[in-house]
Amino acid sequence: MADEKKSQVDKKNIQEEKANACSDTDTKQEQTNNVGKAENTNAENTENVKKKEDAESSEVMKKKLKKTEEELQKQKDILLRTAAEYDNYRKRTEREKTSIYTDATADTIEKILPVADNLERALSQEECTVEDLKKGVEMVNKQLVDALTKLGVTTMGEIGDEFNPELHNAVSHIEDENTGENTISQVFQKGYKIGDKIIRHAMVQVAN
Repeated sequence: MADEKKSQVDKKNIQEEKANACSDTDTKQEQTNNVGKAENTNAENTENVKKKEDAESSEVMKKKLKKTEEELQKQKDILLRTAAEYDNYRKRTEREKTSIYTDATADTIEKILPVADNLERALSQEECTVEDLKKGVEMVNKQLVDALTKLGVTTMGEIGDEFNPELHNAVSHIEDENTGENTISQVFQKGYKIGDKIIRHAMVQVAN
């Protein structure tokens, strides 16, 4: 009888242990499931956060790109305006230079025209003596000299002047004890200058 009771107790204990084992297994499985769900939730949250960050970063980049394009277009417009202004300035300067040259040429010709008029009148005379012709040439020459003087033109190269290679062009040399050293002894062609600008060097002969 005692053995039978002991056997029943053992069976009961075994059943309880089995039930407890099953319960532990279910608990562990539930815990595992909960951990899996939590991990999935965390992964989803992380992915959502990353997507949001990527979207925000993309939006920022778009704004920066748009701003850069606007600044680039602004600089391009400035460059085009500057190029156009420079081109207009260049054309205006060329026109002004041409106008100045034309005006200066016209002023010069105006001073010389009376000389041409007198030469034309002299040539139209059918009868004139050599003396009249000489006087006419002298008058025209004086008129030409006066015109050049009004234009600021001066002559260079006179007999007795000291030779200056910057003003004179020596085409020959002679030895003359009556003439000073490095002195112009003869002028073949006068030189001309206006201000400090040499128009033509004087062609001379230099003594000693």
